Amino acid sequence: MRLMIAGGGGFRVPLVYRALSTGTFAGLVRELVLFDVDPLRLAAINAVLSALGSSLGGRGPAVRTTASLAEGLEGTDMVFAAIRPGGTAGRTADERVALDLGLLGQETTGAGGISYALRSIPGMLELAHEMRRRCPDAWLVNFTNPAGMVTEALVPVLGKQVIGICDSAGALAHRAARAAGAPLPDGRLDGVGYYGLNHLGWLYRLESGGRDLLPGLLADAQALSGFEEGRLFPQPFLQSLGCLPNEYLYYYYDTARAVGAIRATLQTRGESIHEQQSELYPALAAAGSGAYELWDAARRSREEGYLAEARANGEQRDEEDLAGGGYERVALGVMRALSVDFQSGRGGTELILNTPNAGAIPGLPADAVVEVPCVVTPDGAVALPQDRPGDAQLALMQRVKEVERLTVSAVVEGNRDHARRAFARHPLIDSDKLAVELLAGYEAAFPALRLLWGGED
Repeated sequence: MRLMIAGGGGFRVPLVYRALSTGTFAGLVRELVLFDVDPLRLAAINAVLSALGSSLGGRGPAVRTTASLAEGLEGTDMVFAAIRPGGTAGRTADERVALDLGLLGQETTGAGGISYALRSIPGMLELAHEMRRRCPDAWLVNFTNPAGMVTEALVPVLGKQVIGICDSAGALAHRAARAAGAPLPDGRLDGVGYYGLNHLGWLYRLESGGRDLLPGLLADAQALSGFEEGRLFPQPFLQSLGCLPNEYLYYYYDTARAVGAIRATLQTRGESIHEQQSELYPALAAAGSGAYELWDAARRSREEGYLAEARANGEQRDEEDLAGGGYERVALGVMRALSVDFQSGRGGTELILNTPNAGAIPGLPADAVVEVPCVVTPDGAVALPQDRPGDAQLALMQRVKEVERLTVSAVVEGNRDHARRAFARHPLIDSDKLAVELLAGYEAAFPALRLLWGGED
């Protein structure tokens, strides 16, 4: 199989290569093509892969780099997409424009997520249309954030051949199952109930042996303290809620504390990553055989800072999280299930993915992209039916889905007013006045946005 990664100079690409070189995914890909418009980033990541490949005795797939999208797509069977228009400097602006108005500054949630989507969707639509021309039978596995919004924009072009992924929902299910004493087998979600949108979902059922273990877990403060999501929220709150929220719901349930913690830091998350990568990439390109070790040390440092504003008293992330194995394992699990029927007789691989609802979550449109347990076979991903969400959860999903659809139409239709309305309707903004200021602030930070509505750059 030939796999192309759009955004091949991305920081997490070595995790994909490592997984393709050892363990259950080894041998699945014969050639890995890295496409990126930034030659320095390509050279740096290629150096990391070369060093890693040498340490593994050359067991990984052949690697080729290209700055030509058309060349990268020719003959490709599978595309992973993880692009970041504007780079880490853009992420910093996403955060700062919102924070300067007293709002949450986070790259996928709230105002920053809308800004990020307005920049990401045009490039991803270009990729999708080029795939239709160059490799019409290929699948697109989308990492590009905000993953749900971007996937929703791509479905009209690629149909079932695009699947959005995120590791946070699946990681929550596995961590909760282990804490409840019933670990989930790889590729199975038997007894798991989960409904939501990307970065906005809830684990509401965890059955084993015909019994739902979740109520007991939610009542056990000690068990909850043993994993990330259980520590993020007070145990009495979780017990009253009756479900486990995705970690990103911290930004909705404790907004003031989140904003305060971010504003109190010397650097935003984006500023910290921008500073790290500005120094790291030139060093990687020149590091020779030491490139992988240098990259891995930077990766662990970066993982330690993830959602730091939500952790009290300098708590560290779990060692399992710091070791890596999130996004890339979900993506490769999808790829393997699409390409070979390795779960013969078991009905396919089960993963929590972003795909059209098709009635899986009652109360949301059938064509809306949602994040739910899915079964994946060589025919694609099919969302599995879930319970109807509680009133509060459903109302929040409906409101955020409205925002997502306004954001997508702002890009596709070139409609500036839809962008303004998306900001205004988001529950973490909820203000016409702030929406006007946000849109003006992001247009000033990213002048190319004005091209979307027919203005001048």
